[in-house]
Amino acid sequence: MNTSTSVHYSDLAELRRDLHDVVRIESSGVEILDADRFRNHTIDRLVYSSVFSEEDVQIASRWVVRMAAEALGAYSASIHNLYMAAGRNEYANVTTPAINLRTMTYDLARTVFQAATNTATRQVIFELARSETGYTDQRPGEYATSILSAAIREGWRGPVFIQGDHYQANAKRYAANPEKEIGAVRDLIREAITAGYGNIDIDSSTLVDLSHPTLKEQQHLNSVHTAELTQTVREAEYPGLTVSVGGEIGEVGKENSTVEDLVAFMDGYLEELERRSSALGRELPGISKISVQTGTSHGGVVLPDGTIKEVSVDFDTLRNISAAAKSRYGIGGAVQHGASTLPDEAFHHFAEANAVEVHLATAFQNMIYDSEHFPASLRDDIYAYLEKEDADQRKPEQTDEQFYYTTRKTAFGPFKSQIWHLPAETKGAILDELRPTFERIFQELNVAGQGHLVDTYITPVPIEIDAPAVLQ
Repeated sequence: MNTSTSVHYSDLAELRRDLHDVVRIESSGVEILDADRFRNHTIDRLVYSSVFSEEDVQIASRWVVRMAAEALGAYSASIHNLYMAAGRNEYANVTTPAINLRTMTYDLARTVFQAATNTATRQVIFELARSETGYTDQRPGEYATSILSAAIREGWRGPVFIQGDHYQANAKRYAANPEKEIGAVRDLIREAITAGYGNIDIDSSTLVDLSHPTLKEQQHLNSVHTAELTQTVREAEYPGLTVSVGGEIGEVGKENSTVEDLVAFMDGYLEELERRSSALGRELPGISKISVQTGTSHGGVVLPDGTIKEVSVDFDTLRNISAAAKSRYGIGGAVQHGASTLPDEAFHHFAEANAVEVHLATAFQNMIYDSEHFPASLRDDIYAYLEKEDADQRKPEQTDEQFYYTTRKTAFGPFKSQIWHLPAETKGAILDELRPTFERIFQELNVAGQGHLVDTYITPVPIEIDAPAVLQ
């Protein structure tokens, strides 16, 4: 059954005892002495401890998992080189799924790896947005550990792509204090890369100012801050690893993007990046992809009866911007956000339009909440919590169904422990419903059976990280 244990280490002494004869801790890595026991027993306790134990045990558990994953061949990686190959038209019509795991992260990641194995898929990203980091109560260290632990548990070998999604500048907070808001994004980037993220999506599209007369002026703050934060990534990344960086030209849910928007943003971005490269005396590699708006919205649009409004995606926009991104700037292409609630039969259009990546989140959250196996009593407790704690988020015209739908994602943090501790049979039944959905999406996006692309363009970059003080 695809579920984890709920037994954590009470202290460092217990952790060390359990690792004895299984893992040898060295100054900057680990040696796996018993791979079978580590994969089938130890990893469950380590990942649980990385979430629920005291801080020193969390720190130790996360480092052991990070180093063990590399030792077992499941290494954290950047997708940069693969996307730049797409920018050179060395492959086409393959769209990488980027999946946001808001809850049951370890068990759900195991399910994704299982679906990837079943479909011969190597090209899948696990991501978490800046906002999700807060409301799901998953800092980068915890999230990366959960993903790498799942890879170990499933015997995954090869790159594991972990991504910071929508590392976004909040327009209201920026207006009040620009440096503080950009500084907060900068700090999160550093934290994520240190934790093992190999991919960062910068989103300053919230700062696009349509009051200016020219597109370049409208995109100016977006261009400048994306370049500034690209420099932050390059200064934080480990030697030998070029972190994949994404930019964004159209805030999801707003006006559809155009090729002209792309040109205005990229010209300003490259000018600012060149200025910063010259000041540093070294080249700063730029973005490998660009996120655009094509008619979708995050989570979909919920109707009064709780159903999701049918959305029409402008695939011509996606196709044209991808083509321009490749031909003009040599980057991988356009990225589609807010697509998970589209019908299954729509997904093959993303590959046909040559989108380089598509982001998927809310549909999987919905499948968990709406599963007949999700305990009704827990759902009732969550909705009661939302009525109390998120009452100020309710719009006057919203029905109960609309209110719960739009706010229930925020309960994943407060109810993290309760969901983690659901009975194994309950979680297993929910995950069994999700696995075929992942498999269908991988097939539709044309990543199934395309492992040769990853083998060709992604190579491991050994990373040595000194053992934390609590283990020395």
